[in-house]
Amino acid sequence: MACPENKEPNTSSDAGKHTDDEEDNGVTLVEILEEEAQLEEDANAVLGGSDDANCTYRLGYVNRQALYACVTCRQQSGNTQLAGICLACSYHCHDGHELIELYTKRNFCCDCGNSKFPSNKCTLATEKSGVNENNVYNHNFMGKYCTCEKPYPDPEDTNPDEMVQCVMCEDWHHNKHLSKTPPPDSDYSEMICDACMEKHPFLNAYSSLVDSAQTASSCKLESETIDKNQLNSNKAIFWPEGWRNRLCRCEKCLAMYEEKKIKYLTDDQDTVEHYEQKGKMACVNRPSSNERLMEALSSLDRIQQVEAITEYQSFAAELKDYLKTFADNKQVVKEEDITEFFGRLKERKRRRLDDGPGGMPHFCR
Repeated sequence: MACPENKEPNTSSDAGKHTDDEEDNGVTLVEILEEEAQLEEDANAVLGGSDDANCTYRLGYVNRQALYACVTCRQQSGNTQLAGICLACSYHCHDGHELIELYTKRNFCCDCGNSKFPSNKCTLATEKSGVNENNVYNHNFMGKYCTCEKPYPDPEDTNPDEMVQCVMCEDWHHNKHLSKTPPPDSDYSEMICDACMEKHPFLNAYSSLVDSAQTASSCKLESETIDKNQLNSNKAIFWPEGWRNRLCRCEKCLAMYEEKKIKYLTDDQDTVEHYEQKGKMACVNRPSSNERLMEALSSLDRIQQVEAITEYQSFAAELKDYLKTFADNKQVVKEEDITEFFGRLKERKRRRLDDGPGGMPHFCR
């Protein structure tokens, strides 16, 4: 699994400078490295906190994990069963299937191989109960999002809009379909959609409540500083960082969270931010591919650097084209697919070397 960037690449040598040869190719090595670093960080944020080798069923209802819905298996079961599978099962049990990426969901137990998959058994955890009764499903598991019930991306939308996930129902909403738009500077931590605010209007009290110390016997919701009229609002709210710390923890409110099944709001490890940071930290001490590449380039002379940059750009373009075929067919890229790709590169290099001098520098093997 890829690791995020830990520091800026070493640009003190000629390896990090722009050259006429790079400009002729339309993109610089630095630009490629920056794009790769962003892709690495994004992938690690979503997948880094999830196990890609072992089915998470043995862990029960995981507080947060990356999930997928298998369109192929749902169609085989008559399009009636909503189910979610973990990252490892998407790789090992649903190879070649059409999958919907669900990002992350809370308190979910992997469904792979249970009664919702009559024709596809789990190869990683064979002993599973028929159903996971505590799992919560929504229309995301059918590839639909927002109040508009559209897929993402929507092929019919000529003006694509950003989507943001509600921290309560965990559905994704277009900004244009919310009653409020994000702050101009996008300075917010989490969003709760219109429907969830209507369902839990007491949360409006915390949108203007100043952080303050709380005694065990006091209740913040009974504070005289709360605007009672504000409690009737059912508009979406974009919350600042740390807003959950404002929530009252008195005995009465804790019992209410339990009854409404929203006690997760008081769990610091429930947030997507916590999950993403956990994923990024998983590889923090391992050198990134960019660092290794820049170190290798700095050891080459000027001509070798230019040749290496050209080869790297060609490699990056070819890899993108290869991965695009998986994206177009909605297939998961597995380890053996990447192995096959590099096997082809090695074979071509061997043939070039057999035909004469030249070829890629040793660090590009």
